[in-house]
Amino acid sequence: MSATWDAWNYRESAARTAGSGLVGYRVHATDGDIGKIDDASDEVGTSRIVVDTGPWIFGRKVVLPAGTVERVDDTEQKVYVDLTKEQIKNSPEWDESSTMDDSEYRNRLGSYYGSFYR
Repeated sequence: MSATWDAWNYRESAARTAGSGLVGYRVHATDGDIGKIDDASDEVGTSRIVVDTGPWIFGRKVVLPAGTVERVDDTEQKVYVDLTKEQIKNSPEWDESSTMDDSEYRNRLGSYYGSFYR
């Protein structure tokens, strides 16, 4: 993909602006739906979505950095990411007690997802 990929900021193609709510939107991977957005943040340098995968991967929630969002369809209330279900399923475990202030956790997420954008 691109050497300039930025994990923690939305791409221009996502057409997101600060404060634009995504909670409740469905998330679509390249090979199908993966769940609904349970939480979203557009904090500078740590923008991300938290997806509740429901029964798909046993109710696990996953954090997707904003840079994984390819586009958002507000009419359909869908967020499209350019990752496969398997890539998302294998992502680092989300510990709800961890915050994005935890640089080790943030770096682990960024490294994992960044490997798909090199």
